[in-house]
Amino acid sequence: MFKVAVIGGSGLLGRALNEELARQVGWQIVTTAFSRPSLQLVALDVRDSFAVERFIEHVAPDAVVIAAAERRPDVCERDPALARALNVDAVRTIARAANRNGAWTLSISTDYVFDGTRPPYRHDSTPRPLNAYGQSKLEGERALIETADLGCVLRLPLLYGPIVNWSESAVTSLVPAIAASAAPDGQTATMDAWAIRYPTFTPDVAVVIRQMLERHGRGETISGIVQWSGNEPMNKYEIAVRLAAALQLNAHLTPQRAPTDSTRRPHNCHLTSSRLEALGIGRRTPFDVAIGQVLAKLPWRGSASPVGSDSSRPRG
Repeated sequence: MFKVAVIGGSGLLGRALNEELARQVGWQIVTTAFSRPSLQLVALDVRDSFAVERFIEHVAPDAVVIAAAERRPDVCERDPALARALNVDAVRTIARAANRNGAWTLSISTDYVFDGTRPPYRHDSTPRPLNAYGQSKLEGERALIETADLGCVLRLPLLYGPIVNWSESAVTSLVPAIAASAAPDGQTATMDAWAIRYPTFTPDVAVVIRQMLERHGRGETISGIVQWSGNEPMNKYEIAVRLAAALQLNAHLTPQRAPTDSTRRPHNCHLTSSRLEALGIGRRTPFDVAIGQVLAKLPWRGSASPVGSDSSRPRG
């Protein structure tokens, strides 16, 4: 029996990972959640070091995947202590507990560890984060590498996938404004056309992680830093145009050619995926196909309009 602990399994990536790993014969998956525990998810606050240590000791996993994080750049700027607690200290605590059980630890990081001025970025390129989020994730990478006897960092760019509310991803968070602009009395929606992103489908990432876990199970453990990314560059304006087409909305959109975010963000952090590709690891679903799958699986599909469905559903 190969046992995997998924820390932070109720979020955007965690849910896709649970679904992928649950298909594996002979694997036992134990998943935690903070804001949305359930009968299938163990309640765990990763900021509670004693609770983390008890959980790891009780489960005794062969591998631990850390999907819990504070991923919102604006929140990290306002509350750097929270960002550090979730993105740095928790990683160190989990890695230390995993060491005592001989488990491999995989920690998720971000393309925002780079400043976006000299893409594409390799796994061994020099990080230079522009904001508190990127800095906290870089420090989390270092905490993992310094602490884990068996550890790996997986850097990922902008993620999207099956959602429980529009705001779960910066991709689908554009939908309410797109839909509002398509209303009979709607105003034109301005969308960022400056920052270049590489939207990456969470079920594809889940396959990548499953393949990495399989290698660990065979004794071919991957260590250090690896990266995975979609291969279709687009800005938010271009994403919005494709979302409008998928939703069959006659949206009124206009591009904003200069950065306007209150928190500084990088221009283009394209990640190379060459290290994983060389190992035969990876899957990429075309954006238009993947976003069609996301929209087809909306939990409120048919019961509410795109504008009325962002709502107050809990975050992962």
